[in-house]
Amino acid sequence: MTQSGASSAAASSNAAMSIGEVLAHLRAEFPDTTISKLRFLESEGLVDPQRTAAGYRKYTWDDVARLRFVLTAQRDHYLPLRVIREQLESLDRGEQPSGLSGYGPSLTVVDRLPTAEDFSAPAAEVRFSWAELAQQAGVSEEELRGLEQYGLIGERPGGFYDGTALEVAKVARDLSRFGVEPRHLRAFRAGADREIGLFAQVVAPLVRQSSPEAQARAEEVVRELAALSLRLHTVLVQAGLRDTLRG
Repeated sequence: MTQSGASSAAASSNAAMSIGEVLAHLRAEFPDTTISKLRFLESEGLVDPQRTAAGYRKYTWDDVARLRFVLTAQRDHYLPLRVIREQLESLDRGEQPSGLSGYGPSLTVVDRLPTAEDFSAPAAEVRFSWAELAQQAGVSEEELRGLEQYGLIGERPGGFYDGTALEVAKVARDLSRFGVEPRHLRAFRAGADREIGLFAQVVAPLVRQSSPEAQARAEEVVRELAALSLRLHTVLVQAGLRDTLRG
């Protein structure tokens, strides 16, 4: 590469972008990303954009690559921010973090569970009547009554059932093929309620704050907690079943 070409490449790498421009670059791949989330990741020390004299953030392409690494690690591998930070620090030192090939952490069987990003959007905004829900889920109305009786689904204000009810009914339908009935699923409802209560306590101090940054952090923490709880549940069940099968 000629000296002028190298200078041009360096200038391109250090091109200054506003936070809005960075968001536009990332949105195509990470549609749930917001300016508040980018500010939150900065507050957590995962990216450190330069500041103008007036205090405006200016990002380079290296910053964008760093953000893409963080967002990919969260979405595809639901890694906690602490682990992502450690991996970034290894990369900053010129090291290759264990299990990392290029820009992206390695997968394990457990890592193919839903990620933190899967908890960022609500269930699809759809409405079903009782009969429509039964038809869409492929279950009988009697089976639906059992799911409602044990608190697994419920009518929404306005007298309809939503996408969450449909997903629950589908999973219950698949479990029923193994002889698992709605009454057996009460423990799942109770366990979910306990986790919701615990996580609500964790983020309560953030929720009470009114700043957009605090709200973004609360949402991020809840997503990570939800994904990590699934990981823990999976590991515990896998271990228990392994012991069971070994007799």
